[in-house]
This record gives sequence, structure tokens and C-alpha cells, in this order.
Amino acid sequence: METTDRATEADPLKRGQDGAESGRAPSATELKKKSCRENLGFAKLSHWRTAVFFLSLFLCLTIVFAFSFIIPCPVRPQYVSAWNRTFPQAATYDFLAIEDANKDKVMDILFVLKDKEGSQNNTCVDEGLPSPCVIAMAVAGPDGETLWERPLAPEFHWAQCGLERQTGGDWDCLLSHSDQVRAIDKYTGLDRWQWSQTAGLSSTLPILSVPDLDGDRVGEVVLVAPGTAQTKMVILSGKTGVQIGSEVVLDSTETSRHLLHTTDKGSHYILLQKDTGLYGLALWRIAAKAKAGIEAGLKKDQHWESKASETSDLVPIYQSDSLKHVLRTGKSGEAYNLLLVTGDEVVLIDGNSLQTLWRVNTSTVLSEPSFGHFNKDGVLDIVVEEDVGNNTKRLVILDGKSGGVLWEVHMLTSPNSPRPASVNTLNSFSVFMFWGMMPSETNSSTPVTDDRRSYMLYPRYDKVLLESTNVMDHIIAFKATLLERGRHASYILLTGPGSEGAEGTVVLSKRKLKQDVPTSRVLRISSGSTPESNKDIKEAFNRLRFSDD
Repeated sequence: METTDRATEADPLKRGQDGAESGRAPSATELKKKSCRENLGFAKLSHWRTAVFFLSLFLCLTIVFAFSFIIPCPVRPQYVSAWNRTFPQAATYDFLAIEDANKDKVMDILFVLKDKEGSQNNTCVDEGLPSPCVIAMAVAGPDGETLWERPLAPEFHWAQCGLERQTGGDWDCLLSHSDQVRAIDKYTGLDRWQWSQTAGLSSTLPILSVPDLDGDRVGEVVLVAPGTAQTKMVILSGKTGVQIGSEVVLDSTETSRHLLHTTDKGSHYILLQKDTGLYGLALWRIAAKAKAGIEAGLKKDQHWESKASETSDLVPIYQSDSLKHVLRTGKSGEAYNLLLVTGDEVVLIDGNSLQTLWRVNTSTVLSEPSFGHFNKDGVLDIVVEEDVGNNTKRLVILDGKSGGVLWEVHMLTSPNSPRPASVNTLNSFSVFMFWGMMPSETNSSTPVTDDRRSYMLYPRYDKVLLESTNVMDHIIAFKATLLERGRHASYILLTGPGSEGAEGTVVLSKRKLKQDVPTSRVLRISSGSTPESNKDIKEAFNRLRFSDD
């Protein structure tokens, strides 16, 4: 008996089993107690569930109320589809920069004038400057209102923006005027630093952004000053503008142009365009000559270095006595290839192995090539304008992969025609914009003197062009761009006197690409033209959605 009781106390489950085996059912009192305990537990659980439900409801209502009444919705900029700013008796230069200059996530326009006073009554005399003076200015992209202006001493030499993203500094634009180089804050127009150019150093564009060399975690800038007998280079601190080391002098033939190139090994080379071809000079060699030791953190590319000359340290890339243009092409973040234009061919060179990928024979190329997507292979295609004689040019789009001809058209050559441009769309194509004059029965053999049209091409309707006649003034600078991420495709025009820097009426204007569609003329340029009506084609242009990629 004692053994049974102990077993029962030690194992309640067994006790229940024994009760079941013995056939004894629980008493009514036991069942009632058990039922009360279960009901009490369920009631407590119901109260907790109710509390959690109302707490969740309260939080949701609080969030909705906050976003609806307390937290203000972002105010979208009020766009003016077309605007212009007129500056009488002023001069301007071939410089347009598209940057967000007021932190509203909408692109604005930066440009340079030469005038006696700005639009905000900032006169040259008030600033203690000779009149007229150089005026750097930023205007809002949506409506053209002045954001800031900065009078500076004449004369203007060059300006380049977009450097903030490359150097990691707190300034964006570098501007050269008089004997000064200034790093300018794009939001205020104020100086971040300035550097006085040494006598005889006439630097030219582009300004090269290179990695940090002085340990302050901000990239540096390299100024290149070509000369008839030698080329000079100066390295400036991107943070302070202080010159790092001494000038680097290259005793060689004249350098006409330069470009910064990075291999897939992360090694930086400054490409020098000479009268005998294209050559590369390693950045680490330049840094070592400027100041010994600062080149330690720079990477070397053994393949390129194996080709360097023992006497000049130059890496021969392409030999030609008629080299005109050198451009980089490829996707951002990937290794770039090199596109070369000579007097009789267009060549694409692998940016790492330096092997020729393809070449296309051409006649005289009229302008620097531009890029866009004519097909959906994800590789940038190349737009080339070449002179074919008889006042006619051939505009051709070459496949970026193979160099094959994707599209072409012949048109009359118009003076003062900007280079072609493009804006990407969401469906992987680009809308191409170019200038000239399509031949007709009346003008097919007549030289075009003062007539100029703009044209839009959409690759899905490649047998059709939209022709517009809205700009007749002399064009100083032109850009096609998106003013906001994924929307508001526009083109910016800076017009003025017939020669850069001459005094006259200067006009800065912005116009939406789609604004030209209703008034454009639909030109069918092929006998096997698309069956869609003119109305359908214009509607297709109006439905386009644009992309930054």
C-alpha cells in the first residue's frame, strides 16, 4: 500500500492512467473545479487579446494622424514647361552644368556671364572689380529663377562641375578666372578654397579627379597645362587647394588633349593625345615626381607597365598622326573602353588589354561623337556625324558591340549645329536629338546658311523623325537632360553673339522635349516607312517615360 501511494505521488500521469484502468471516473466536484480554472484562464486571455487589439488600433490611428496632419508632405516643384532668361549687352561662354543647387532633388543650371551687374543687383563696382566682370550664376531648373550669383575678376578661362561626387569633398565646381582657380560650393556660390596659378601655367579642361594622396580622405585634383614644347601638371589638395609637391614637367612633344583612365586593376593613367597618337602615363609616376612617397597607396597595372617606354615612361596605346577625339565608353562602375576618332576611322580599344575591338572607316568627322541606346543589348551605341561633301553630312549610329551600322541618314550641313545628344527611356531605348536640315526638292543642292532644324529620333520608329524649327539664334552651349529623377526630360540652350565671349544679347532657355511634339512635323525618311499615322507617332512620343540609367 505504501509503495502504491509513493508511485502515485511521484507520477501524476500514471495516477491518471491507474484511475482510468481502475474504471473510477472523476467526481463532480473535481470537474467543477477544473472547469472554473479553465474558464478563468480563458477570461484572462481574452482581456489580454482585447488590450493588444486596442493598443494596435491606437498606434495605427496615431501614425495615420501624424502623416496626415502633423508631418508635412514634400512640396513638389512647380515646373514651367518652357522659360528663358535674357541678358542684354552681356557675353557668355561654352559652359553649362546641370546640378542640384538648392537641395530640392531637382536639377538646376549653372553658367557664366560677363556683364556689368547680375540679376540680383550685384554690380562689379560694388565688389571692387573692373566692369564688366565675370559672373557665375545658378538658376532653378523648374522656373529659371536666380538661386545665387557671384561676381569675379575677369577674364574667364574654364569651369567644370560634378567634382564633388568624384573627390568626396564639400565643393562641386572648379572655376578658373584671372590668375585664380576657385573651388565653389554649388549651393551658395561661395569659395571653399582658392589657388593662385603660377605664371606661365595655363591649365585646360578636363580637370582630373584622382584618389587621396595626402591622407585627408578627400580626393585630389590634377591640372594639366599643355605647351608647345612641354606639358606641365600640378596636383592640388581637394580639401584645401594647397599644391602638393612641385610641378611635374613632361619634356615631350605638344599635348593637345588629356583624359583620366582607370584600368580594371584600379590603376590610374593620364592619357595624353599627341601629334603621333595616344599615350598613357601612370599616375603613380606623376605623384612620385611631384613629391616622393605620396604614390605609395596607388595601384600599378603590370600589363600596362610592361609596355611603358624606358626613356619616357609613356605607354603607347594607339599610333596615329590624325587623332582628333578620345572618349571613354561603358557603364558606370565598370572598366571603360576607349573610343578613338582619327581622320579616317573610328576605333574602339579595350581599356584593359589595349586590343582593338573593332574599327570603322569614315570620312572627316564633324563633331565629337555622343552616346545612346539604339537597341536593347545594354551597350552604349555611338552617334557619329561625318562630312560626305556637297554641303551634306551623314549621321550614323554605330553598334557599341560590333561597330556595325544600326541607323543612318543624310542631311544638309547647318552652321552652328551642336553635337547630338540623347535621353534614356524606361524601355531601354534612348531618344536621340540632333541638328541640321533634311534635304528636299528645293534645297537638296543649296548650301544652308542660316537655317537650322532640330530632330528627334525614337528607335522603335526608326523610319520617322520629328522636325522642329523653334531655335534660330546662335547656340553657344546645348544639353539634353532629366531635371528630376526619371522625369521632366528637357533641353537647355545658351544662345548669344556669333563668337564666344563677344558682347550682345544672351538668352538661357529651358524647354521640355515633349513640348516640341505637338508642333513638330513628322518626316518619313524611308520608303518602307512605319504604317502608323502621324497622330499615332506623336502620341507614342508623348507617352514616353524617361530613365536616369
